[in-house]
This record gives sequence, structure tokens and C-alpha cells, in this order.
Amino acid sequence: MTTITAAMVKELREQTGAGMMDCKTALTENGGDMEAAVDWLRTKGLASAAKKEGRVAAEGLIGLTAEGTTGAVVEVNSETDFVARNEQFQEMVSSIATLALKADSTEALSSMPYGDGKLNVEDHLKEMVGSIGENMMLRRSRNISVSKGAVGSYIHNASAPGLGKIGVLVALESDGDKDKLEELGRKLAMHVAAANPLAITQDDIDPAVIERERTVLAEQARESGKPDNIIDKMVEGRLRKYYEEVALMSQVYVIDGESRVEDALKAAEADIGAPVKVTDFVRLVLGEGVEKEEDDFAAEVAAAVSGD
Repeated sequence: MTTITAAMVKELREQTGAGMMDCKTALTENGGDMEAAVDWLRTKGLASAAKKEGRVAAEGLIGLTAEGTTGAVVEVNSETDFVARNEQFQEMVSSIATLALKADSTEALSSMPYGDGKLNVEDHLKEMVGSIGENMMLRRSRNISVSKGAVGSYIHNASAPGLGKIGVLVALESDGDKDKLEELGRKLAMHVAAANPLAITQDDIDPAVIERERTVLAEQARESGKPDNIIDKMVEGRLRKYYEEVALMSQVYVIDGESRVEDALKAAEADIGAPVKVTDFVRLVLGEGVEKEEDDFAAEVAAAVSGD
């Protein structure tokens, strides 16, 4: 009997894109014959994953989970929103989000055992590509935590608990009441989802980002034709306005539409019973930054008519 080696399984996976266990079964069923194994996978409809991996996956779900002082959020992409409504896909994203609580990077999360441990997260995704019929990928993940306090969470456009289009986590450091902290964290996470701050405070903004903004504002001010000393004052005034728009603590709190987040935080401390500090936040938006392919339906029809 032919021994099926790990190298053989790897080679077949690279050729077909099928899952590891399917490749092993195909080689076993065909006595280690690589070409016969490829044909076997094709007849089973399992050899198409490789082609699917090249297709743009910009839909899918953001998965989020928070447990006390720790929270994690992941983005798992698919090609269509239809798959995002698939119960099997949703269960997978929820499971990956839970695993992300203990992963310090997306790469580490991809390598973590999934389910019964026979496959890791990356290999399980490949299995799902073969079974569901669309390209899928774990695009990114983040987790945050505090030594004391709570991690608040919010999911926007939720399709199921902890699953949606935008996921936000906010870490609050405090000795105060845990339940009230979590509620404050949830409201702050809602604010972050809506206001999309770049950093917690003005001092936390990347200096390179500030310098680019300063350059743009200076060029705009020069078009007014005013003297340099006036232009400098104009730029500084506009920068202050910019900080109010992008620094979390300086933003207008969307929950009441009046106070600054910093002031709302101070006001909440009396009810919570202790000082509260925002130490971190993360906001993931589904498909953000992915260049989606635009279908030209008219061109497709014209090509069909002309026989191209």
C-alpha cells in the first residue's frame, strides 16, 4: 500500500486548492497517483477552490466578542453578501472571533486550531471555500484588553449577535462599577462607529498625518492672498478644528450631540464611582480599503451578442 506523505498532500493542495483532508482522501483512494487524485477531486467538486481564491472577496462579516477586560474583532471576507447570511459561515466567523481573544496577530490566529483541532483556521477556511463555493479569507483581526475595568463593544448593521458590517471595541480602565463601565463602553463604541476618530487624544495622532494636514491647510490659506503671519494664524486655527474632528476626546459626543467626549466621560465617573480612562479602541469596517471589481453588465451583453 502506497504511503501518503505530507509532501504529497501539500502538492495536491497547491494544484487544486482543495482542503487538506480531502486531498489526503483523494490520494488514498487513488493509491498515491497525483493525476488520478486531481481527477477524483474534480469529480467531487472539490478542486475549484484554487481558482476561487483569486476572486475579490470584499463582502462577508465583522465578528466581535468581548469578555470582561478583553475583546476581539475580526474581518472574514466572502465574495457575496448572500454567503454572509449563510448560518454555517456566521458560526465560523463567531468561532474565529472567540479564538482571536488569545491571538496576538492575524497570522497567529490563522495558525490556531479550529474546532476539533484537526485543521487550523486557515485550512478550515479552505475547506469552506470548497464546500460553499466562494472565495473566503481571514483579512484582519485585533484584540484589546485592560488590566482593570471593561471592554465595551458595538456591532453595526448586525445580522446576528456579534456579527455585522462595523465592529468597535473600546477599552476603559477603571476601578468603578463593572456593569456601568460596560454600558459606558457600549455607548462610546457606538460613538466611535459613527465618528471614526483617528486617535484617543490630539497627542496620539501620528505626526506625519498632522504634517500632511498642515501642508494642505497652508496651501489652501495661501490662495487667500493674505500675508504669511496671517496665514500662520489661519493654519493653526484650522488645525484646532481638525483636532476636534479626529481626536476622540475632543469630538462632540454623538449620544447627546452637545458635550465633548472628554466631558461626557468626566460626567459618567460620578455614577461609575471612580475615574475612567480610555486606553485603546479599534474600529473595523467590512471591506474597507478593498478594491472591488465593478461588473459592466452592458459590456457583457454586447460581448455576448457579438460572440466575443
